Amino acid sequence: MIGKVFREVRYIICYNLLMNIRENLQKAKQLLEEADAIFITAGAGMGVDSGLPDFRGVEGFWNAYPKARELGLQFEEMANPEWFESDPKLAWAFYGHRLHLYRDTVPHEGFSKLLDFSNTKKYGAHIFTSNVDGQFQKAGFKEEQIMECHGSIHHMQCIDNCQGMLWSAEDTYIKVEEGFKAKEPLPTCPFCGAMARPNILMFGDFGWEYARTNRQRERLSRWVDKLKSEGVKLAIVEMGAGIAVPTVRNTSEQIAQSFDVSLIRINPRESFGAGIELPLGAVEALNVIL
Repeated sequence: MIGKVFREVRYIICYNLLMNIRENLQKAKQLLEEADAIFITAGAGMGVDSGLPDFRGVEGFWNAYPKARELGLQFEEMANPEWFESDPKLAWAFYGHRLHLYRDTVPHEGFSKLLDFSNTKKYGAHIFTSNVDGQFQKAGFKEEQIMECHGSIHHMQCIDNCQGMLWSAEDTYIKVEEGFKAKEPLPTCPFCGAMARPNILMFGDFGWEYARTNRQRERLSRWVDKLKSEGVKLAIVEMGAGIAVPTVRNTSEQIAQSFDVSLIRINPRESFGAGIELPLGAVEALNVIL
């Protein structure tokens, strides 16, 4: 008898959840169709459907990088500029592997759907992402449409930031040898010869050159100001942004509040806290609402 009651309760809960998702998908679809501009925000979960590793939690990171498990290092400890001085071969094994992984990855179909849909809008789209992988650019979005709040692995800087200059990582190739060590010669600064590093904001990072990201921030600010001054109807869609580092979520919520619109939050595990919650993966949700 008790088992039957539990089954019935579970059925009711699942049914109500499915109906709620269906209703929210329709709300999101309508909101996007009626908008004249789209603000796209994305966290690490956006890349999972492209086959990129999920670093969520220490186990997710260790599954992607067994050497970090062996050393007892969590992502926050590995993603630290200190390694470029204390163990540059380890640092470049980690970032070199990620550089080649992102280069080789093909953006999933959700990117192209967003691009095609945003091109139908009078005021287009702007992107705010914490991802450093360059997938939005690879999918066809223009550089001036994108703000990468944590920088980009496809740009390099001096570990001492000697000239405040960046250069492309296009010619950087890292071979990772046994023991998860990068093979020499390692990338160096073309200005002073010191160790080079990716232009990524790391944990405990006081040497990150942020001028490029500041220019991106200024372009985004001008776009938002233009939308406000002209009374443009904006839709905001957030994908794969978790609560561990809430920069993307906070930005989505601030813009939604500023424009007094409902935030569409797509996240299979952490969709809560938005006006329109969709506990789905990016591709699954975008295939319906776009």
